[in-house]
Amino acid sequence: MAKSLLFVAFMALLIAGCSPNNVTVESGLKKYFDQNNVTGSFGLFDNGQGHFTIYNLSRFKDSSYLPASTFKIVNALVGLQTGKIVDDKMEIKWDGVTRFYPSGDTAASWNKDLTMGEAFKASAMPYFQEVARRIGKDTMQRWLDTLHYGTQKITSRIDTFWLDNSLKITADEQLGLVKRLYFEQLPFQKKHCMDIVKKLMEQESNANYKLAYKSGWGFRENGNAIGWLVGWLEENNHPYFFVLNVEGPHNTNMTEVRKAVLDGILKDQGFLLGKK
Repeated sequence: MAKSLLFVAFMALLIAGCSPNNVTVESGLKKYFDQNNVTGSFGLFDNGQGHFTIYNLSRFKDSSYLPASTFKIVNALVGLQTGKIVDDKMEIKWDGVTRFYPSGDTAASWNKDLTMGEAFKASAMPYFQEVARRIGKDTMQRWLDTLHYGTQKITSRIDTFWLDNSLKITADEQLGLVKRLYFEQLPFQKKHCMDIVKKLMEQESNANYKLAYKSGWGFRENGNAIGWLVGWLEENNHPYFFVLNVEGPHNTNMTEVRKAVLDGILKDQGFLLGKK
C-alpha cells in the first residue's frame, strides 16, 4: 500500500528519535466547517519548512473516500501519457444525452462538444468517462498500481469506479499526489502531461498569490455528500500544498460550501491577503 506524505514524515521523525513536532493540529479550524453545517478535515503542508497544519488528524490520514472528480487529475495524466488524449485541445463530441449536476441542475457546461481543457475546467464527467473507456480497465489498473493511488481498486465499471465508492483515497494520499505533480515527480512526461494538467488546475492568479486545485463532489454509500479541493497555493514563489475534505447532508451545495470553507481557513492562516 502507498505510504502517504504525513506517514512518511512521522516515520522519519521516529527514526531520528524525535517527536512529531512538524505537525500542528488546529482544532480551531472547526468553526469554518460548523459555519457551513458540514464536517471534514483539512491539511496544509508548508514545503519550505516541512511543516503540516492539520484539522481532524485521524480523518485526514486514516479515512478513505471516493475521489469523485479529483480523479480527473490521474485520468487526464494517463490519457495524455497513453495518447488517448492528444492534447488539451482534443475535442470529444457530445453524445446528445442531457446530464445533471449533483445539485440536480441541468449540466449546461457538460451538454455540448468539449475540448479536454474545457472539460477539465468544467469538471465534465461525460468527457472523462469516455477517456477512461478508451484507456481501458487493464491499462488504468496498471497506472493505479504504479501510482499507489488510494485503495487501487476497480471493482465496478471502468467509467464509474471513481464515482461509485469502488475506489477510495485518504486526504493525506491526495496531498502526496499533488505535491509530486507540482514538483514533476510523477512517472509521466513533463511537457506533454504534467505541465498541461498543472496549468489546467490554476484557478486564481494575481500579484499576491496563485491558487491551483481540482474539485470533487460525490456521495458516500450512506448518501452523504463528499466534497474535495486538492491542490497548492503559491505566495512569494513559495508552494504550500493543501487538501480539503468536506462531508454533509445529501443536498449540500458543495460548490459553495467547499470554497467557503477553504477561503475561511486560508485567510485564517494568513493567506490570500498579501501578507506572506
